[in-house]
Order: sequence, then C-alpha cells, then structure tokens
Amino acid sequence: MKNGLTLAGTLYRVPRHDGLHPIQHRSAGGARELTTHRLTLAPGQRATFSRPGEETVVVLQRGTGRFSCGTHGWEVSRADVFGERATALLLRPGHALEVTATTALEAILVSTPAAEGGEPILRTPADIQVQHRGKPGYERDVHELFVNDPFARRIVVGETFNAPGNWSSYPPHKHDGRDGEPVFEEIYYYRLNPPTGFGLQALYTRDGEQATHQVHDGDLVLLPYGYHPVSAPPGYTLYYLWAIVGETRTLAIHEDPDYSWIHAIHS
Repeated sequence: MKNGLTLAGTLYRVPRHDGLHPIQHRSAGGARELTTHRLTLAPGQRATFSRPGEETVVVLQRGTGRFSCGTHGWEVSRADVFGERATALLLRPGHALEVTATTALEAILVSTPAAEGGEPILRTPADIQVQHRGKPGYERDVHELFVNDPFARRIVVGETFNAPGNWSSYPPHKHDGRDGEPVFEEIYYYRLNPPTGFGLQALYTRDGEQATHQVHDGDLVLLPYGYHPVSAPPGYTLYYLWAIVGETRTLAIHEDPDYSWIHAIHS
C-alpha cells in the first residue's frame, strides 16, 4: 500500500461509447501524473480535445480521418493495432486538437503536466522503431512511439506486442524508487486478438502485497509501484499501449533479483 492506494485497486474497465470519455484521471484513484481518455467516433463525427498545462500523446487505434491542430493538419489511417504500426501525435500544452472521422475511428490519449512551448509532432508508421526483446517464453516486440526522441517534454510512450503464450515486462521489473531507481508512474492499455480473450497482469512487491488482474480488450491498469509482469494466454496476441512519466525521461528499471538467473538461459 502506498498513500492509501493498493495494487488491487489499479484496474480500470470503462466500456466504449461514442465520443471522448475518460478512463482514468490524475489525482484520482492514486494516479499522480497520468490521465487517459478514449475517443470513439462514427464516420463523419468530429470531436475536440485540449488539456491546458499538459502534453498529450494521441495514439490512433483504428480508422481513418483527420487530425487538425492550429495551422497543422494530417490525414491519418490505421487498420488496427495488430495490422499496422502506429500513427501518434504529440500535442503540446495549450493546443487544441480536432479529430474528424472518415471511417469508424478510435484513439487513446494520454496526458501529463508539462511546460508550454513547441509545435505538434506527428509520428507515422515509417517513424516507428521496433525492437524484438526477450527469449523463448518471454519474447515480445516493442514499438517506440515517443521514447528516445527530442520532442516530448516528459512523457514516454510505446506499444508492446506479446505473442500467444508469452510474457513481457519480464523478468519482472519496477520503477518506484524503493531500490534507488528513478520513480516513474505508468499505465498499460490492453487490446487482445481475438478480442474475446484475456491477459493476466500481475503486480507485486517484495514485502508481500500482490494482485493479479484478468485484463480484457479495452482495459487499463495503473502501475503506481511494484513489479508488473504481463502474460498472454495461448491462442491470443496481447497488445498494450504504455505511457510512463517520472523523475527523468531516461528510463531506468530495477529487476526483481529473484529472477536474475533467467538471463543466463539461451545465452
């Protein structure tokens, strides 16, 4: 438990509905830094979004349409998260975004407080760097949206794809500062293929607190502290959009020392 928050209370399950709707809020439910919205539009619909004093990364999940921000405008398209690399927009604090859908469109928007200044930046599928990580049993592909870039002030955003039966965020790691590493807060937003499946999100601390969430397509888990490995069941590809922010924009983690021996397998 940390400041009244428990790991058991970190699952957010908000049904999809038309328009812009919040999934979780900063300063609510134990979140200190991050706020997440989902935008769902039918063909021809439009919506506006603005978060004064916060930078936002908008990640297109599916559909075609147009993103407009001041004098900037982009035609955007993504079949779905499993079929194409991401299109993602960095929206600066104080800038308003208008989204117009040509086909049914869905996007996730993750925000955090940041300094003013700068122009919006669009990353297209050609800009997305892919890293294959892990070894048999915990292999995954990590897509870097805004990670080692000079654009975002604070937020770091990427996508992870677990092949069926594989784990990720493994060996288990954390970034809560309890062992001298920088303090970060993170969210995972999940998709499943086929969408009727589920994944498992484990959270635990070495002093005995633990929780395991059965995560469905469209669920979100807040990762405020502790280790947080993920598992995809056989037959289902698991995706999660991750956004992280904290003391530094250089990611640093602390692995559970009980699992350090795993690095020697298949070396």
